[in-house]
Amino acid sequence: MINKIRNLPLTHFAIGLVALSVLARIMTLGIYPLMDTTEARYGEMARIMFETGNWITPMFDYNVPFWGKPPLFTWLSAAGFELMGVSEFAARIPHLIVGFVILWLTWLVVAKSRNNRDEAWLATAVLATTAAFIVISGAVMTDTALTLGVTVSMIGFWMSWKHQSKLWGYLFFVGLAIGMLAKGPLTLVLIGISLTLWLIQNKRWKRITSCLPWKGGILLFAAISLPWYLLAEWKSPGFLNYFIIGEHIKRFIVSGWEGDLYGSAHKEIRGTIWVFGFLAALPWTPVLLAQVWRFFRSGEEGVQEESGYIGFLWCWLLAPLLLFTMAGNILPSYVMPGLPALALLIAGYQTQNGLPEKVYKLGLITPVLILIVALLLRYNLTGKEAEKGLLAQWKIQPEHSQSELIYLQDRPFSGQFYSNGKAREVVFSLSEIMNFRDKSVFLVVEKRHIPEGFGWEQNGCEIRSESKRRVLAFCNALN
Repeated sequence: MINKIRNLPLTHFAIGLVALSVLARIMTLGIYPLMDTTEARYGEMARIMFETGNWITPMFDYNVPFWGKPPLFTWLSAAGFELMGVSEFAARIPHLIVGFVILWLTWLVVAKSRNNRDEAWLATAVLATTAAFIVISGAVMTDTALTLGVTVSMIGFWMSWKHQSKLWGYLFFVGLAIGMLAKGPLTLVLIGISLTLWLIQNKRWKRITSCLPWKGGILLFAAISLPWYLLAEWKSPGFLNYFIIGEHIKRFIVSGWEGDLYGSAHKEIRGTIWVFGFLAALPWTPVLLAQVWRFFRSGEEGVQEESGYIGFLWCWLLAPLLLFTMAGNILPSYVMPGLPALALLIAGYQTQNGLPEKVYKLGLITPVLILIVALLLRYNLTGKEAEKGLLAQWKIQPEHSQSELIYLQDRPFSGQFYSNGKAREVVFSLSEIMNFRDKSVFLVVEKRHIPEGFGWEQNGCEIRSESKRRVLAFCNALN
């Protein structure tokens, strides 16, 4: 079996690698919980949207509007709940389908624009086995939808530029609209950086007025994206000020920005995005560096081909890294919009001046790691913990339907999701709530907040379950 894999032609191997990676990701979607904080938070927003039928304003909690992101990520998971009921698989599969569309577009641009299906399959295989891409595509996050918008726009622009195709030109504007509904004006900035870097070379900017259907395209962009923004501000006044000024200016220039209404800002050293980029592109980062080194060492001008294709991809890849170089409030997922360009670059370099084909066996690492990490998460062996197991025990308690569920001092987002929104957070200490409870309740308390020597039975309580971090106790009302 190993010899057969070793002797497969590269294209056949690439097709098998795509299938293996996709299969591994589908198989793992439902076997581990929505993890705190990002997945559980966005999953709970989608569950509230599904429950309440409010498809305009995502809700951070009941009656608490979420102004931090546009709703496309919420629409995706809420649609999954509508079709399949509330589950981890239903929350994640729409995002993975979006990832599949990105893979298809990656294949399509090479097959149509370069008329090279071998290169197309290699690019698709590299992207499907890029760690960050395949993991994030199967997660409840905003970045996959943003990456779709950027990919549609960049490929639409390239195809319109090269083939004078009005259809692809309109798709450029459709991609902008998708991005606006996925993450907002950040999409315009990312695509603007990419295209500006490319167009200023060789005076390409002179064709900019004729390469796209500007009038019809702008109208199409506005027709798709603008209605939701107007409805969101009408339904929840103040949204536009917070989202445009706070999320798109202060978030990126103010390290540790304290205006965040929905969590804490991330404090990273300036330039950390390049480290994130290197790690997100594994296992392919060393391959791309090796390819570039081969061109420099041989003196070949591979990046200066007549069509400008390789240079276009470099501008696409580098745009997120350049944009966030001086930002301190960043996450590793911010590099994802550039990953399709990385896959296209590696495949393009392979066509021009190929590395040994055995190098691409590296891709087998990714589906294996996906399976291993999913199993580790399922059995709580990673250090991360969700509330699924603890709240599964709560749901089988005979008193659970008649008694409140209270988290003392800290209610994680997975506590909201796995309790179907019933968990309530209070800021009392354990000793305070022992003295003032007027009805029977279930308490969830972090073990570090339990005083040494505290007696549950002496306080009219009984431990019903516990996890690594928390205790679930049922406490009778005080007489």
